[in-house]
Amino acid sequence: MTKYKALIGLEMHCEITQTQSKVFSPTRNGAITANTDLPNSNINQIDMGFPGILPTVNKEAVKKALMASIILNCKQPEYLYFERKNYYYPDLPKGYQITQETKPAPIGIYGELTYECKDEIKKVRINNIHLEEDSASMTHLENKSLINYNRSGVPLLELVTEPDFHTADEAVAFLETMRSIYQYAGISEADAKKGHTRCDVNVSIMDSELDDKDPKNWGTKVEMKNINSFSGVRDAINYEIERQTQLKEEGTYDEMPQQTRRWDEETLSTVYMREKVDAIDYRYYVEPNIPKIKIDSKWLDQIKKEIPKLAPERKEQYINEYGLTNKDARTIVKDKKVADYYEECISLNCNPKLASNWITGNILGYLNKYDLTINDIYLTPKMLVSIINMIEEGKISSKQSKDVFVKVIEDEMTPEEVVEKLGLTQITDEKELTNIVKEILEENPEQIEAYKSQPRLLDYFIGQMMKKTKGKANPSLASKLLKEALDNKINRKEYKMKAKVSDKCIGCGSCVAITESKIFDFNDDGLAECKVDEIEESDKELAETARDNCPTGAIELEEEK
Repeated sequence: MTKYKALIGLEMHCEITQTQSKVFSPTRNGAITANTDLPNSNINQIDMGFPGILPTVNKEAVKKALMASIILNCKQPEYLYFERKNYYYPDLPKGYQITQETKPAPIGIYGELTYECKDEIKKVRINNIHLEEDSASMTHLENKSLINYNRSGVPLLELVTEPDFHTADEAVAFLETMRSIYQYAGISEADAKKGHTRCDVNVSIMDSELDDKDPKNWGTKVEMKNINSFSGVRDAINYEIERQTQLKEEGTYDEMPQQTRRWDEETLSTVYMREKVDAIDYRYYVEPNIPKIKIDSKWLDQIKKEIPKLAPERKEQYINEYGLTNKDARTIVKDKKVADYYEECISLNCNPKLASNWITGNILGYLNKYDLTINDIYLTPKMLVSIINMIEEGKISSKQSKDVFVKVIEDEMTPEEVVEKLGLTQITDEKELTNIVKEILEENPEQIEAYKSQPRLLDYFIGQMMKKTKGKANPSLASKLLKEALDNKINRKEYKMKAKVSDKCIGCGSCVAITESKIFDFNDDGLAECKVDEIEESDKELAETARDNCPTGAIELEEEK
């Protein structure tokens, strides 16, 4: 898009899942088990807004909200206030929501965050982040709506950005960064499939040659509410940019009122909901049942110290200490559970690059194929390290390891049990493989001749080796022995060796015994004689041994080159 520029702002909602109870009541925080809990089973009087209720602030929720504020480089308030946001909707039993407005200051204001998008470092301004209670969840059916109040009162962080994004990719990259922050900091699982995150998106477009820092140049803002997935955010933004661009081209953009739309997953389009001429008056006022709370500077310092190593720091460590590529390091740190899995492999003395290759390739490929998380599979870091060690020790081949990997997951067996059950232990005995090499060369004289001009035929011989050993031959050793044998065959000097026994022979029989009658044998007079016209190269050493051990020097060898 060159003629027009998009301005995109986000409002990201994320439930704080890592507290024992809800934000203003002692009810269990059921955000993690929301998909399995019986509807309307995890509630109490405070969540339902019964008369006479008194909310109590969850200190741990405030702590985690402050940690998020610090990470986002926001300014924290001197006093913590909560306010009532008054509106009626069936999912809000009290008729108001306990939240924070920007006056007085919420948990954090005026921050900024750098994030990575397609190998470029971007920066976004944070307008504010505030702590509030979540509403109930509603399921709309054809002729009725169902309400589940289990979600009422779950601590919720709302993050509001400035309209600093210009593409859907930038917006999604930021959301993925925030999900990572919430996960790594222990604030939330941030699992969209469990309903922990949702997003409102504001999109407008303007002429690209105008200054986007001047709000007078901005176009008409369109808000899209409650998009539940990052892919939905991407699709909704791209669709809305295209829709608004078409209005610009038709000359009707300026007639479009400010409005709220929703993203329809079935039609992959935004659908008009209502016009937003003026901001809704929610009649905010300070929550009278929660006094202002002094935020101690020592407490803030302690929270700063407790911030764990986040994804960017881990990524740098993986690149600088473990030698990973930027791409692989970024892939691993994208999901904290995957990064933790990787680090456990390293703690077991696994080769960092091999562990990375397995995780970014085989494991993530399997997870994506079956829509699983790394905690869903039976393969533990210890088991993965075991598979990698077996490859390095030559016990199984790289190809066999793929079969072991799948069998471990699907049959829930250890790698050692799978290898034993399938009989996959490699043949690494050089003598045994050398004998098989001889068989293969004897059986394929035409292919040997062709090998002289077509070195790629080595793969054919390796295939024959795998066929004879049922895939058990160590590939690298088999390849080495075959190449040596083939090169020796085609590069050796042509020669003929003949043997004869002179009249010095006394019939001691040492040459017959040494060659086991293969080259020399007794004649009718009881003396030794050569029984072959030419001695094969493979028997040359045997013939020389017989000659050297003849007590009378009767054996003569003649080599024609």
